[in-house]
Amino acid sequence: MGFDKLQQLGFSIGVELPLDNDWSKDGQIKRMRDKRAFGVPDMALHKERVVLADELGFSTAWVRDVPLYDPNFGDAAQVFEAFTYLGFLAGVTKNILLGTAAIVLPLRQPWLVKKAANTVMELSDNRLILGVASGDRPSEYPLFKVDYRSRGELFRNAVQVIKDTSASKLEAGQAILPHVPAYPLYVAGLAQQTPEWIGAHLDGWLAYPGTPEDHCQRVELWRSVAGDKPYVSFIHLDFIDNPNAPIERHRFGVKTGINGLIEELSAMKAAGVNHIGLHFRRNDASVEESMNAIAEYVLPHFHVNTDKKCIYK
Repeated sequence: MGFDKLQQLGFSIGVELPLDNDWSKDGQIKRMRDKRAFGVPDMALHKERVVLADELGFSTAWVRDVPLYDPNFGDAAQVFEAFTYLGFLAGVTKNILLGTAAIVLPLRQPWLVKKAANTVMELSDNRLILGVASGDRPSEYPLFKVDYRSRGELFRNAVQVIKDTSASKLEAGQAILPHVPAYPLYVAGLAQQTPEWIGAHLDGWLAYPGTPEDHCQRVELWRSVAGDKPYVSFIHLDFIDNPNAPIERHRFGVKTGINGLIEELSAMKAAGVNHIGLHFRRNDASVEESMNAIAEYVLPHFHVNTDKKCIYK
């Protein structure tokens, strides 16, 4: 593994793209007015919002890999192809880490994944976290002429290609360019592997959203097979203006204000989680207003090297 910038941050907070609230009540109204299918976000302000996240000090921007939009799943993620989008994001941001959550390895040629990841590392000044997965949407596999049942083996083979820095499979003089140092390779779920194999071969775990209690159990498993390698998860957040609003739980996240979010993140940290990505698609309030408030009143409780303080009592 190369130098893992996320691991060096301690507990940190990032964002999951798209930075849209198309799953909120107002977002649904706008989506129908724009004649977008469910799960297809409005990307009109995507550049401005990710630049804002960078400027506000969120640690990481996560993009998903959804090769095929399927209405049966109802989520197009951030619409754009993941590596192409990361190349663009590398050019418009300065500090925010760029993570994939996660590239579906069995549907991609592993040597081209390696070249694409190397390219993003070079263009972003080593800000890539390459999250990978075996995929969980069976309808994608026939289109790519890949046997769904073989995805575990294909995943292992691709990991071997990506992690091999010796060029042992290339002929003399051949190279995958640009050549970059090894980068952190995280995995979403178990990717059809045993926990022991994942802990030995991958550098971090992208865990599905859950409660702090859920993460306590998962972190215990992760630490038993992977030691202190990063454990990452996400919160689907509906952030409201009342700072003292109690925590209301919904699927994959919470509805709350500033102090409730601080409480939830503190519980995540205590459970052993190393990083949380905030997902705003259920957020009824303005995405920009929510990110600004979180940056001003929440991030200083968790991110080091900042002198901001919470003014809410």
